[in-house]
Amino acid sequence: MSLLIKSLPFISFRSSRTLSSLFLIKPTTIKTLSKNTNNTNINNAASVAAFSVSASAETANAAVTTASSNPPLPPLKGSLNWVSRTRLCGELTPDDVGKRVTLCGWVALHRVHGGLTFLNLRDHTGIVQVTTLPEDFPEAHSTANNLRLEYVVSVEGVVRSRPSEAVNENMKTGFIEVAVEHVQVLNAVRSKLPFLVTTADDAKDFVKEEIRLRYRCLDLRRQQMNHNILLRHKVVKLIRRYLEDVHGFVEIETPVLSRSTPEGARDYLVPSRVQPGTFYALPQSPQLFKQMLMVSGFDKYYQIARCFRDEDLRADRQPEFTQLDMELAFTPLDDMLRLNEDLIRKIFLEIKDVQLPNPFPRLTYAEAMSRYGSDRPDTRFSLQLNDVSDIFLESPFRVFSDSLKSGGIIKVLCVPSGAKTYSNTALKKGDIYNEAIKSGAKGLPFLKVLDAGGVEGIPALVSSLGPSNKEQLLIRCSAGPSDLILFAVGHPASVNKTLDRLRTFVAHELGLIDNSKHSILWITDFPMFEWNDSEQRLEALHHPFTAPNPEDMDDLSSARALAYDMVYNGVEIGGGSLRIYKREVQQKVLEIVGISPEQVRRLLN
Repeated sequence: MSLLIKSLPFISFRSSRTLSSLFLIKPTTIKTLSKNTNNTNINNAASVAAFSVSASAETANAAVTTASSNPPLPPLKGSLNWVSRTRLCGELTPDDVGKRVTLCGWVALHRVHGGLTFLNLRDHTGIVQVTTLPEDFPEAHSTANNLRLEYVVSVEGVVRSRPSEAVNENMKTGFIEVAVEHVQVLNAVRSKLPFLVTTADDAKDFVKEEIRLRYRCLDLRRQQMNHNILLRHKVVKLIRRYLEDVHGFVEIETPVLSRSTPEGARDYLVPSRVQPGTFYALPQSPQLFKQMLMVSGFDKYYQIARCFRDEDLRADRQPEFTQLDMELAFTPLDDMLRLNEDLIRKIFLEIKDVQLPNPFPRLTYAEAMSRYGSDRPDTRFSLQLNDVSDIFLESPFRVFSDSLKSGGIIKVLCVPSGAKTYSNTALKKGDIYNEAIKSGAKGLPFLKVLDAGGVEGIPALVSSLGPSNKEQLLIRCSAGPSDLILFAVGHPASVNKTLDRLRTFVAHELGLIDNSKHSILWITDFPMFEWNDSEQRLEALHHPFTAPNPEDMDDLSSARALAYDMVYNGVEIGGGSLRIYKREVQQKVLEIVGISPEQVRRLLN
């Protein structure tokens, strides 16, 4: 099992495979690599220096001339002086009143009021207010008056209580301030900032991502970004301590430059300088490496592994990502699930103070697809699907009857009070209709339940319903007055895909999702194989090393796998499987997916 770690409030984990050794591969189909690849580097400030757009632009573009033609450089104003700060901004409390402190940081806010200058000084621990004393320390007041946002400064002064009318209870240091006696500018801002770094907590972020990435050093100063990175650090630290100190895991790094192995995406390739025409492949996961470690006798392995996959971008997948990768020897399925549950419960409790259920709920793959149309259902809301194929077996509605005769199914999603929310126009060409079309559906059949118990909708569908069929349908869907019944018809996979998308869309539109809830569960008993239409063959749903359920050994092609996924709020955050450990079973599985013994020997050699 492996754990995917992102700079988000929570983490995710995925299953990984085995080990490959540090080999080079000789490509058979790859002709050339692009020589015109653009690589944009964002140069961050090397120290505490504030962001300055024009500080080095002219120097970088200056023409090279002879030493004799260069004019003498003007003398530098002042010298480098490393200030020894005595406290951190966000850690000052009322207990520090009367103490002299030296602080360093960035100017987050600057305002002049009643002849006084006020600064909010920010460092990595938080913000504190600094105020000037113009009569007692005019030089400090003058310097502070000329500061601007994001100047890097050092201030020295005395902590004092704020006047009662100036107390800010929404601020951690809102009861105190620093009366400044000396201000030193460490670095100034010479041009306009592309966006504000410090904003109100409830301010919406309208800065384009391209701008944020271009000025990444500014972006990472923002509170949310800082919080994300520190959160990730805390999670990784907790994972390491828990796995090593509690369960005796050993952290082992595996190679990054290695041989290409069969995975679920394309490889990123790195050309070899010492052996022209050959390439390394960046690992999609440490799959082969960790299986080698198990065979070598390392009982409990883990690593925070960097992985690379050349695939289309998704909201939860980037070209490179980090996952917690784990492998255990001689461990039954329930023990594996329990260990990961304990780890995730500890992370949620210690990092977010959230108590997750013990044990986690479980759904089989078949149950999840039947009830939700997805193997990663969001169970924070209760909308469920119902199969009504039997009700329409003899239906005169040709769209339904023809599909059933060709092996299709009919499922419905009942939307409470949906008849009042969605007009007929919206259901025929509005947003909800477009969601169905985007999922691959050819249309969106629907029925609205009237107050008197009747139904209205597509005329041909309404007229095809006899009194008994209508009653059966309403009972099956638990539908009442003003409810909306959405239909999907066709191949089971396409039906589930359509209704899963509509279920999520409707839940967001109608505000059915309780964002305060934490829905986490296991999905188990995945199929061993799925059908690949384009290649007309079976392929492993997880990977070909996944062990089949012992109860299904008589027919491996339709067997259930000893594989599992962990799902949090509708997102797959992890997964894994038990491995095959018998040669004859492994050979049979490889034959089913079309890998011959000769291909295996060639791969290993």
